Amino acid sequence: MECGVRRSRSVRMAEEAILGYLEKNEEITDSGEFAAERGIDHNDVVNVIKSLHGFRYVDAQDIKRETWVLTNEGKTYSTVGSPEVQLFLAIPPEGISKEDLQKKLDPSLFKIACAQAAKNKWVDMGKQLISRKVQHVDDKVKDLLIQIQQGRNIGSDEIKALKARKLIVPQTWKGYSLKKGPNYAPKRKQVVTDLTRENFQSGEWKDLEFKEYNYTAKGQPLEGGNLHPLLKVRSQLKQIFLCMGFEEMPTNNFVESSFWNFDALFQPQQHPARDSHDTFFLETPSTTKELPEDYVARVKQVHESGGYESRGYAYDWKREEANKNLLRTHTTAVSSRMLYQLAKKPFAPKKYFSIDRVFRNEAVDRTHLAEFHQIEGLVCDRGLTLSDLIGVLHDFFSRLGMTKLKFKPAYNPYTEPSMEIFSYHEGFKKWVEVGNSGMFRPEMLQPMGLPEDVQVIAWGLSLERPTMILYGIDNIRDLFGHKVDLGLIKKNPICRLGID
Repeated sequence: MECGVRRSRSVRMAEEAILGYLEKNEEITDSGEFAAERGIDHNDVVNVIKSLHGFRYVDAQDIKRETWVLTNEGKTYSTVGSPEVQLFLAIPPEGISKEDLQKKLDPSLFKIACAQAAKNKWVDMGKQLISRKVQHVDDKVKDLLIQIQQGRNIGSDEIKALKARKLIVPQTWKGYSLKKGPNYAPKRKQVVTDLTRENFQSGEWKDLEFKEYNYTAKGQPLEGGNLHPLLKVRSQLKQIFLCMGFEEMPTNNFVESSFWNFDALFQPQQHPARDSHDTFFLETPSTTKELPEDYVARVKQVHESGGYESRGYAYDWKREEANKNLLRTHTTAVSSRMLYQLAKKPFAPKKYFSIDRVFRNEAVDRTHLAEFHQIEGLVCDRGLTLSDLIGVLHDFFSRLGMTKLKFKPAYNPYTEPSMEIFSYHEGFKKWVEVGNSGMFRPEMLQPMGLPEDVQVIAWGLSLERPTMILYGIDNIRDLFGHKVDLGLIKKNPICRLGID
């Protein structure tokens, strides 16, 4: 409370000083000098000037000056002396060994002190003994630093030398020059902001001066929720899938069993992706309790001995591996569940999609996180071929604005053939990988109970990559995670992908 009263008194003194001076003088040429001569805090003077200028009591013009201020290191040397002088004074007339001299000085100063003292030719740096070459030295560095602290000017060569040693840094000083404004008065008139009942009763309202109403003033900004860029792009992608006649799959299970995540997809149990270095396994509950036993037996059979014109992997398939719980590494685990449910009914063609979070034990860098979002689409029907897959991909990606596509053969455990998808990026002027695709293998589909003539074409891509390209973000940690700038969430533009 006392501090606030002192502050108010200081501001009032500053206002009285400025208006009183201008009553007898035409101009205040420098607010800094004006404040210093009267012992008033310059910040108080600046605040008063801004207020008076706003009410046109004064006309103010900006003044800027480049000044030099001491760094923390410079402030230390201005008090205790420069390192070279400290070293010189620590050397006795008969000289001293390097080891003993090091004990007298701060280790962080010793190297600097030796270099500067030798440069000034004050000391003889012998191998056995360090001795003085002169009997007296002046601490010019300390003197120069004190002069800068006092606001005095020094030569350009001295400034350059102190700056090179990082003892001073530039600082822009801001002040004002003042003249009387059109509404000048020796004392500020008290303007009224409210008209009260008492004003009417006493009749003083006739003599009151009211503050002008600012019709252009903006109100307090309203705070509300804001959509994340990922949600905006996700919404547009969902709309594209729906326009193409796809049905969304339920993706509410982040925790999945190894069976649905790997084994049902004909991915062998010794595959590197199933290692703890790539997958997050759960400690509690560590295993699943429910799996469809008849289906598990067919999956075991195709892994160990093959079937459906396949030789399988010829290894001893272990149930305990399939039972392990994990954080799903891809949304294809959801696709395997949906296709299994589809196989239990009389067959009908289906088009499914999903967009949700997946988890992988990857090293975090500017393009990778341990969790991200996967977009997946699949079409299940009789007689589908690779040509159908390519046609659907062209249709889907054209709706994203990607009309130039090319494909490269790839390998996936559960698709054959498999293709990587590339799109030509007009901004980057190069081909960029945008997704992966393929046809689910018979070893995956037929143990589920789907008819032999039913094929499934599928593709997947991340949600983060197209979002980063659309919003010009080059580090995934700026898009998703705890380091995201909330300003980006509040100010990012709407997303409009080309929907036909």
